[in-house]
Amino acid sequence: MNLLEKEALIKVKAIELEEATPEEIIQYAVQTFPNLTFACSFGAEDVVLVDLLQKVSPSTDIFYLDTDYHFQETYDTRDQIKAKYNLDFVRVSPLITPEEQAAKYGEELWKTDPNTCCGIRKVEPLTRILSQYDAWITGIRRDQAPTRANAKKVEYDQKFGLVKFNPLASWTSEDVWNYIHTHKVLYNPLHDRNYPSIGCEQCTRQVLPGEDPRAGRWSGNEKTECGLHQ
Repeated sequence: MNLLEKEALIKVKAIELEEATPEEIIQYAVQTFPNLTFACSFGAEDVVLVDLLQKVSPSTDIFYLDTDYHFQETYDTRDQIKAKYNLDFVRVSPLITPEEQAAKYGEELWKTDPNTCCGIRKVEPLTRILSQYDAWITGIRRDQAPTRANAKKVEYDQKFGLVKFNPLASWTSEDVWNYIHTHKVLYNPLHDRNYPSIGCEQCTRQVLPGEDPRAGRWSGNEKTECGLHQ
């Protein structure tokens, strides 16, 4: 099957799975692509998916991108989830340390060139880890940002060259938090302090009342995505 045939098949499957539950989508993903992984950022959507995966397919690989710049609360959430589910997360790191980055590009690259910073600390590591898999699961939702409004529950990820599953694509923020509270899922405490979208500490601020949920990411910059999702 060539690429065009594969993309056409996935588009048909996306229509079939549009009304499927997240559990059903994960089940389909696991059965169809044994070489599957889940990219976890430890945000609200992703802790829901961790919980769902433990019910549907606890052996599925889960990795996270350690940029070296996460909030301490994010690392604490990682450790608490690891202990609760007895998980062994795959840690994926950049090829250079923060010190090496500063020496090569200057101090606080995230201020002078945030795209390059994200490229080094997120996009390259993600490209490297995804090259080992045939499909991946993400926690993106359509109402998170205009750039994600057309996300399908299954699609071909042309940027990374593999199949991408978005089980929560049609969920609202209310759906996510209803699941978290109903199932007593551990979550990052920063969410309770007006951080609806949590990235690196240097590039994430609290969101003010009435602002877009992603207004706290790269505030004061036209940048709205780190480059992981088209």
